[in-house]
Amino acid sequence: MISFEKKTVLITGASSGIGKAFAEAFSARGANVILVARSRDKLMSLASEIKKQSKVKAEVIVADLSDPKAPARVHAAVAKKGYQIDILVNNAGFGTYGQFHSLSAEVEHKEIMLNVAAVVQLTHLFLPGMVKKKNGIIINVASAAAFEPLAFMAVYGATKAFVLSFSEALWAEYRKQGVHVLAVCPGPTETNFSKVVGTEARDFGKRRSSENVVETTLRALERGKSYAVDGRLMYFAAQLIRLLPRSLVAKLTARIMQPKETIKKKPSR
Repeated sequence: MISFEKKTVLITGASSGIGKAFAEAFSARGANVILVARSRDKLMSLASEIKKQSKVKAEVIVADLSDPKAPARVHAAVAKKGYQIDILVNNAGFGTYGQFHSLSAEVEHKEIMLNVAAVVQLTHLFLPGMVKKKNGIIINVASAAAFEPLAFMAVYGATKAFVLSFSEALWAEYRKQGVHVLAVCPGPTETNFSKVVGTEARDFGKRRSSENVVETTLRALERGKSYAVDGRLMYFAAQLIRLLPRSLVAKLTARIMQPKETIKKKPSR
């Protein structure tokens, strides 16, 4: 069993959903947590709750990681507080939904900066310390969407495919140096994600809880896995997708994910 006692865990997107569940799970196992997100009030409330329940340290860093300078500021804030990060959880991210040409280019750029660039930058900043002490864990939250070209969520799917590929490559690079890199791929989860993006009616399969995702992650860490798909149905779907022609998968996702306003009415006869 991996012991998290007295480890220091930095979690991005920690104010709600999967990030909050990670914070609660690690703190319950005796780890100190550093919570990063945009909402100071939510972070402060969670930190207070964690300190009361688990008697560990819970620090707050307010940051918008879609800002290219934010990861460096987070790293500097951690150093100023005197912490060394044992476990990095790159969880922050968001998605957009609709026909690509109709979506804001500015918002799409922020999506890439948060889902991809921030993950790479934070990994660059905190990985060297783990390599130096030959011990550490990096958990990158990808998505079941990482396995398929996701029509009408093209940028989101592409960013998560990047996170999966990036994580698996680093797993191979650093697994013999004491650093375990893991990509976690949730399917539909009971968070605000689908509601905010507008894809609630397009979710495939029963929604899992954020706690389920964390449990899947911890099991995968114990087994030394490079990636983990949350939920048996999602796991089998991900494996099946790998066997099908990519053009067919793209057509199927387009049919499933097509927004109602883009569906042309059949001509009356």
